[in-house]
Amino acid sequence: MKKIWTAVAVTALALSLAACGSRKEGAPSGSAKKPEKITFVLDWAPNTNHTGLYVAQEKGYFEEAGLEVEIVQPPEGGAEILVASGKAQFGVSFQDTMAPALVGDDALPIKAVAAILQHNTSGIISRKGEGLDTPKGMEGKKYATWESPIELATLQNVVEGSGGDFSQVQRIPNTVTDEVSALKTNSVDAIWIFYGWAGVKTELDGLETDYFAFSDLNPVFDYYTPVVISGNRFLEENPGIAKSFLAALGKGYEDAARDPQQAADILCRAVPELDPKLVLKSQQYLAGQYLADAPSWGYMDPKRWNGFYSWLNDNGLSDPKLPENIGFTNDYLPK
Repeated sequence: MKKIWTAVAVTALALSLAACGSRKEGAPSGSAKKPEKITFVLDWAPNTNHTGLYVAQEKGYFEEAGLEVEIVQPPEGGAEILVASGKAQFGVSFQDTMAPALVGDDALPIKAVAAILQHNTSGIISRKGEGLDTPKGMEGKKYATWESPIELATLQNVVEGSGGDFSQVQRIPNTVTDEVSALKTNSVDAIWIFYGWAGVKTELDGLETDYFAFSDLNPVFDYYTPVVISGNRFLEENPGIAKSFLAALGKGYEDAARDPQQAADILCRAVPELDPKLVLKSQQYLAGQYLADAPSWGYMDPKRWNGFYSWLNDNGLSDPKLPENIGFTNDYLPK
């Protein structure tokens, strides 16, 4: 499937996306007559995970770095295939969903180059007072699942870790497009969400909920999600461009952390169909997540990165096993 989606994506976008030119490390940004063109692929519709990108764009940080950045929506196969094929230079992915793409005969030549958020803000949300404030409470309840092996293994770990029987969780296909409606209509009892968007939305809509975060229950689940990815070949051939881009992007996220109101306004101007109230409340939540306790924006702790992939290996969730330090680097972040 990776090969099929790669071929489809490359064919579809070859007519509209120009290959990025090369400028070697150390070359000044002003040495080229035209700005270097960068295509950045989102993972989903624009949201507050992406705010730093839009802040850097509006404030001219990319332009100052000699870059012309185009932000595009992902194809059905995700950002990974475009970045791997070289049709996009950067994109958004997640450490857990990256794992299958990093090993095997069809491995994609990509790696994470920056953490957008410093900690995993995902967990399980449910209607308040129905006993799902702990994973054991999921017994006998309807959980909306994607039937992903990593997803199910994660749930099994936390349910059994709290004394529950994972086999008693009722799994139904995840067709949720609006978490608030799904919970209010009782079509589902438990949903895996990222609290910074869906959880904040339930607060705005006045829906009382219970929630538990995976990272609070098992430190191994404090992996990096989401992350900025790039292609191995692009990084090897254009280290200077990569560093310039990440420096400008980091400034955008630092600004968003310092001034969530301004950042929310910028995102809403760029994407006017978004709900301004949701964007602001989400931005205020994520302001403390962009840098958190890291030494600088984008930094990825090798111990945490490798710890999660070691857990995948130990639980038979990667074949072949993921080698240490695979799939990420801090080398292109500002020193």
